[in-house]
Amino acid sequence: MSQADTTAMDAGGDEMEQCIENCLTCHRLCLETVAHCLQMGGEHAAPAHIGLLLDCAEICQTSANFMIRGSAFHSRTCGVCAEVCARCAEDCERFGDDQQMKDCAEACRRCAESCDRMAQMAA
Repeated sequence: MSQADTTAMDAGGDEMEQCIENCLTCHRLCLETVAHCLQMGGEHAAPAHIGLLLDCAEICQTSANFMIRGSAFHSRTCGVCAEVCARCAEDCERFGDDQQMKDCAEACRRCAESCDRMAQMAA
């Protein structure tokens, strides 16, 4: 294996590690945000919004697990994760000045971007 191949593999590994970290952070923040939203009530607790947060948390956990164990299917879960996270970020952003919602949207955007890169790398 050439030095360039090794460097490329290391860069891909670093990117995967960052993606795993982003997925786990997003998973945690989405679950924390569900609790926040249920406590807030009203639009925050709308079934579609809560469902999207739970979907996002679940696909983030799944994508992280697939990458951690080196599954050949991780690029596919990452592709779905990127889509769900992007949708969740948009939904959270509509709550304006609510800091929890802003933090969740930011984590979702970061995860969507890194998962999209992982999905593209393996494609």
